[in-house]
Amino acid sequence: MLGVTRRSHNEKVNVIRYWRESLAAVLALVLVAVAAVVPYLGNELITPIINRTPQQVRDFADAAPLFGFREFHVGWGTPFAILIAVAGVLWGPDLARRLPWRRLLLVTWAVSAAWTMSLAMIDGWRRGFVTRLASTDEYLHEVPGITDIPGTLRGFSERILDYQVDSWTTHVSGHPPGALLTFVWLDRLGLGGGAWAATLCVFVGTSAAAAVIVAVRALGDESMARRAAPFAALAPAAIWIAVSADAFYMGVVAWGIALLAISTRKYLWPASIAAGLLLGFGIYLNYGLVLMGLPAVAVLIAARTAWPLIGAVAGALVVVAVFTAYGFWWFDGYELVQERYYQGIATDRPFEYWGWANIAALFCAVGVAVPAAFPRVFTRTAPINLLVFGAVAAVVMADLSQLSKAETERIWLPFAMWMLLAPAVLPARTHKFWLALQVVAALAINHLLFTNW
Repeated sequence: MLGVTRRSHNEKVNVIRYWRESLAAVLALVLVAVAAVVPYLGNELITPIINRTPQQVRDFADAAPLFGFREFHVGWGTPFAILIAVAGVLWGPDLARRLPWRRLLLVTWAVSAAWTMSLAMIDGWRRGFVTRLASTDEYLHEVPGITDIPGTLRGFSERILDYQVDSWTTHVSGHPPGALLTFVWLDRLGLGGGAWAATLCVFVGTSAAAAVIVAVRALGDESMARRAAPFAALAPAAIWIAVSADAFYMGVVAWGIALLAISTRKYLWPASIAAGLLLGFGIYLNYGLVLMGLPAVAVLIAARTAWPLIGAVAGALVVVAVFTAYGFWWFDGYELVQERYYQGIATDRPFEYWGWANIAALFCAVGVAVPAAFPRVFTRTAPINLLVFGAVAAVVMADLSQLSKAETERIWLPFAMWMLLAPAVLPARTHKFWLALQVVAALAINHLLFTNW
């Protein structure tokens, strides 16, 4: 009789928890729906509230809250994407539980790469892959003009502001020089052009799916790492991993955090210094990646040690010293990039809308399973939960900075990857259901919209 009573109580508790998850998922979907509707309301409704017209809200984001435009289309990647999605839902969680660890890492990376490329091929080889990084706003546009790397670094900040004869293109001006130099180095290796640049972004970006589960296992929770693997590999975020330079940044800092986690258990000095080098390079790829310090702190809290901080800081300072010695002072660049930001479309994009629509865009990238898991994530302090906390805190700070208005489905990829750990805490029996919602969302977005990244 006592056993029956306990079972009945547990069932009631599970029902309550499932209602929490369902409610969180529904609220996330409502946020996305409202963000999609608001830019199409009439001037008389929108302008008094945000002091902007609906058209200004939609500037270069006609599919708001996502950056792109509405266009139903299919491509030769469609059947492959559907096949990978179905196989991932049916067998992904079981394989993640049973595969030997090293093989699981390779499979996670391979599935993430295959999923990413199949989604890109829905848009076609050239339109969805080769030309994505070859526009006049992108890094590759500036590569042919870089003949003197030390000279480029010395004069980099002078070309950040707009309305000069030699102003950097949009993306080069908005990032530290490490981003541009990456593609310059790639070109000097004989791998120039859009296809090679896109390949680098996909190769490094998809490796982040393996990096995040390496970090969780290094912090002592292999079971949760295995549960997270399918969600990391089959995320809607793959749409923007192919192809954006932010995917490359994401991969670099993801392995930085993973190495930091490894250093808390073994290889203290080599792993922590390597982590510092990657994370240090990360802030020279994207100014906003200084916020990756929050997931890094989460790692140290989860491991209950501060020793790796010494090696990580030392490694990061090496990167800072090199760039500074060659003439680029990070703080000068950061100050100027804020001014450049408001010389462009950011002036018209109202924070009154994008302050919350940014979150809606992020939910499109991470999928509904992530907000569904929040009620469980925020009630425990296990390692995987702390990593999600760190990512959420980074997103909140990035949003409040008002330097990310629109395009956050791409810009926040380095934070989103750690949020994708959240569904691991959902009951294992529900994983296939939530994973199905993830892949359906990705397929719907990629077929109904043409995203600019």
